[in-house]
Amino acid sequence: MRWMFLWLVVLNVFYYVWHQQQVPMRVTEIAPLEMAVSVGRDIELLSESGPALRRNTEAIESRVEEVCLFLGSFESEAEALLLEQQLLSLGVSAGVEMIDAAAGVDYWVYMPPLASRQASLRQLRELQARKIDSYIIGQGELVNGISLGIFPRRASAEHVMERLRAAGYQPLLRELTRNHRSYWVQVPPEGRRLADEELIGRLALNFKGLGQQLMPCKGLQQ
Repeated sequence: MRWMFLWLVVLNVFYYVWHQQQVPMRVTEIAPLEMAVSVGRDIELLSESGPALRRNTEAIESRVEEVCLFLGSFESEAEALLLEQQLLSLGVSAGVEMIDAAAGVDYWVYMPPLASRQASLRQLRELQARKIDSYIIGQGELVNGISLGIFPRRASAEHVMERLRAAGYQPLLRELTRNHRSYWVQVPPEGRRLADEELIGRLALNFKGLGQQLMPCKGLQQ
């Protein structure tokens, strides 16, 4: 019986050692499987980002193409509207746009407002008694100030200021941007194919001096 007991102990020890050697083998088999699942998920996410990338590319291309054809310019809105109607009758999309552009600078000589309107009016009467052209300012940030003239040349404005300083006054000078308003007919990108050189040439027979420019479409988000 003692030999049988010893034999069972040896078998148990051998089974325990064999079992411990098998555990790492199962772990090494599971690890590559988890990595494969992770890689598979990453590939799926990249494929899902494809449509978003294409949409961004298309949006950039559309912004690049948002260039309109402008025909003009016209001093009166009525003439621009007439050209617009002709284009619409030919199936060309069009619209009239008013554009203000800087056309130069004027020079404004003035006296700032005094403590009260009554004080400014007394100063105005003094200036007019000296034969100096002057007017009370009725509105704006300089209300109750005194305007002494707007001049197209700086030299003329400075000459008036020297005369006023000699009389004991302290005039100020302000530059005013002079705008020129014109009217253009805008043809959007989808209509530029129809408004070719041949069509513009025919329109130029009825609208003398008709010019054309390619510019960013007015009102579109850049």
